[in-house]
Amino acid sequence: MNRTEGKPPLSVGTNNLTLAVDGVELDVHSTGERLFIEADSVRDAIRALRRVPTGDVRGPAALLTATDLTTEFRVRGRTVAVIGADARPGVLSRRLGVAPAEIRVIGVVDAAASGLASMRGAGRRLFQ
Repeated sequence: MNRTEGKPPLSVGTNNLTLAVDGVELDVHSTGERLFIEADSVRDAIRALRRVPTGDVRGPAALLTATDLTTEFRVRGRTVAVIGADARPGVLSRRLGVAPAEIRVIGVVDAAASGLASMRGAGRRLFQ
């Protein structure tokens, strides 16, 4: 689809949708053309990803791209990976074998740092 044509061929609408993978609850919401899957922590994201069957991401990426949709995987409010129409995989994605998904290094680092900061704050509160 040409983006100047207006509406995408497929739109996704969600309200208060939760996806559970191996006991990890992932919040899902959308803006119509973009689907957001959110994990509360890096640990939860890794645990959920380990339960997803390994395989070729090209099929889901092609489907998302053909329907002009994008999925963002977020941890602690930071985008760590993108797949679909707006994904721009780079060298890291190709090295990790996840292209055409895009890995956002800054998002991964920010999510990990945010998690460490919240753990440090929780530890301080325990001893006050």
